[in-house]
Amino acid sequence: MSATVEAGVVVASAYWPESDVDTVTPVTGFVVSTFNPLVAEVAQRCMSAYGGEIVAERTAIVLASACGDRTSADAVADAVAGGTRVAPLLFFQSNPNAVLGHVAARWGLAGPVVCTSPSGEAMADAIACAELLFAAGEAEAALVITAELADESGGSDRAEAVLVMARERA
Repeated sequence: MSATVEAGVVVASAYWPESDVDTVTPVTGFVVSTFNPLVAEVAQRCMSAYGGEIVAERTAIVLASACGDRTSADAVADAVAGGTRVAPLLFFQSNPNAVLGHVAARWGLAGPVVCTSPSGEAMADAIACAELLFAAGEAEAALVITAELADESGGSDRAEAVLVMARERA
């Protein structure tokens, strides 16, 4: 993990990709872009590493992404610029809360959902958000996720997730 957690204890972690041949499992209802399936994949890996159990009564989900789902945004912009019909699913998936709703339902997480677009290091920003939720008594644990799609300069999609328990619960 790339950030220090002061108000919690990391109990599981996962990242994507794990190898050069790693794949992302498609998620029904999400089209065109790999962003949402990437978030769902790293969340699944992290929760599975924990054992797939409900962590705490109020487990938050925090997603930090500097650029978000550029692929869906570009597809909508291209359709509008070209005067063509925008696929309805793109409106649904253009909000990162959509995939977090999928993750919450899949793992039975019942806590706040926060999405940020950090100007600095994404995991540090997401951890800071989780710590604020702990301090405010809004969550007892947090599934903290960062996700970025590859940009025009190359590289690959990447994501990381950590499951953090508030120190009082750990």
